[in-house]
Amino acid sequence: MVIDPAVSAETAGLLRANAHLLARIRLGWRPEPVVTERPRRNPSSLLLLMATPPMIALVAVLLESRVAPAGFVVLGAFVVLVLVRMAAINETPPDSRVHERIVFEQARWNEGRYLLPEDFDLEARAILARAQEAIGTVLRSHVNAEGLLDDIRNAVMLPAQEWEIARLLAKLSSLRTEHRALLGRGVAPEVAEVVAPLERALDSSEAAVLARVEALEGYAGHVAEAEAAYHARGQIEELRARLPRYEELLAESGADALAVPEIERLAEDAGHLERALRRSVTSAHEAFRHLEG
Repeated sequence: MVIDPAVSAETAGLLRANAHLLARIRLGWRPEPVVTERPRRNPSSLLLLMATPPMIALVAVLLESRVAPAGFVVLGAFVVLVLVRMAAINETPPDSRVHERIVFEQARWNEGRYLLPEDFDLEARAILARAQEAIGTVLRSHVNAEGLLDDIRNAVMLPAQEWEIARLLAKLSSLRTEHRALLGRGVAPEVAEVVAPLERALDSSEAAVLARVEALEGYAGHVAEAEAAYHARGQIEELRARLPRYEELLAESGADALAVPEIERLAEDAGHLERALRRSVTSAHEAFRHLEG
């Protein structure tokens, strides 16, 4: 499901975790009302309370008699009985109706701010999946986490792009489903002339949304290039840190003259990768600005 990024993280988490209930609410399901009842006095608890004074008197008599051990046994049994009854009274079975009511209220309050899988037809789902994959590529990248991109703007703008694309695709799916149902019933000749412009409107809308998704994919492609350069640069830097040990080994073995050009090339490669990373990041920034436009 896709949720409007304006919805709080706590509420969004609740809605995502209860998507099955949201689907039922869409179909008209309502949770049972939660009624708070006064605890009823249990007859067994009342009898236990009435039996307490006589039981204490009986135990006292037994403890003063020759059968004092029997008094301890009776006292222990009575204490156990009281504890068991108290535990039974304090046990409150979990009521799922309270949780369902909370989900229902949040779903009603945020109606129109979340979209379920059934809101999209097959074509729309495929386009939405492409958008989500591109957004995930950017947000999960190390270059974004390291701040080489505009990570703050990415965190705000990309979820907003996902929501806007999903919202348009849901509306397109609804109209497209209604349109196909109408055509399935047969179209009178008088209506045929109107159908073609409507179909072009649907196609044009899909093309516009697809253009947004392709812009996202272009941005993600630049980020992927920067990510590759970032990892390669890290590996080169790691190798450069080990160079003194390799140079020492080569000098001791007398083979340093043969390896000097290769070692120098390693330093050059590090410089090339640094410049490639900067170019990739610059390209990603330019793609981001194009995405905003």
